Amino acid sequence: MGEPSLSTYQRALESLWKKFTNEETWLAFGEGTVKITLTILAAWLIVKVGKIAIHNFFIIRSKAPLTFSERRENTLLKLIENVLAYVVYFIALVNILGVLTFDVKGLIAGAGVLGLAIGFGAQSLVKDVITGFFIIFEDQFSVGDFVRIGQFEGTVEEIGLRTTKLKVWTGEIHILPNGSIIEVTNFSLHNSVAVVDIGIAYEENVEKAEKVINELLETLKDKYPEIVDTPKLLGIQTLASDVTLRITAETTPMNHWYVARMMRKDIKECLDANGIEIPYPRMVMYSRTEQETQAGSKQAKSGGTA
Repeated sequence: MGEPSLSTYQRALESLWKKFTNEETWLAFGEGTVKITLTILAAWLIVKVGKIAIHNFFIIRSKAPLTFSERRENTLLKLIENVLAYVVYFIALVNILGVLTFDVKGLIAGAGVLGLAIGFGAQSLVKDVITGFFIIFEDQFSVGDFVRIGQFEGTVEEIGLRTTKLKVWTGEIHILPNGSIIEVTNFSLHNSVAVVDIGIAYEENVEKAEKVINELLETLKDKYPEIVDTPKLLGIQTLASDVTLRITAETTPMNHWYVARMMRKDIKECLDANGIEIPYPRMVMYSRTEQETQAGSKQAKSGGTA
């Protein structure tokens, strides 16, 4: 084939020139630009007004005479805002593609087929995302909560739609796929209970010990703000090598370990001040010479009496 003639180039340039100088072309371009601009502004305005309305709704809800969980409300607020933004911007994108004369139906159908293929190939990922959504929506646990998930126990550092990050007390971060989370124990939702067992010697007066301990327990609520209610002495828990008294105290969430340590210290000092002995292991050693001397004196006495 030979090279295109000069007349062919001229006809192409004339056609292009006519197209760009055509009034209908510029009217269509201007109309499309206005439509795209208005679509973007409308989407931004809808998201802005929608977020304000959602905030106002949750403010009114927080003032209602019903149980209000700030953690749950903040999680749902953020989730609803993101869903609103995604839906509105997706609709705006579809409208813009329609203005640009793209085959929107074909694109949506192709995206559906592609999504279906990805879903079959990444079932574990889909499971993780769906589980993560329900964890957030149902407020099973939140960032900062102390939870037990399977064999791991620690503080929640981050919750995502796919993974959850858990920090144990030794500093390690465990990243758990949400799809593997089957059972969760949340220690931060309700008050905790500190349990303290105190042993006293059998030789001591139990009633006196209980009276002294009860007097001390009356003062602990004012001393430690973490204690919700006055600690209670339940009574004798066990009779083994000592007499074990059990004490319980309701505390704010996750403060039962601290309160239990402080209570043991205060009770130890109180019992010492009142001369009540807390039994401890003792080792008594006898020398062989002393044993023989004692045995000889016993024989002598028995012989003298005979």
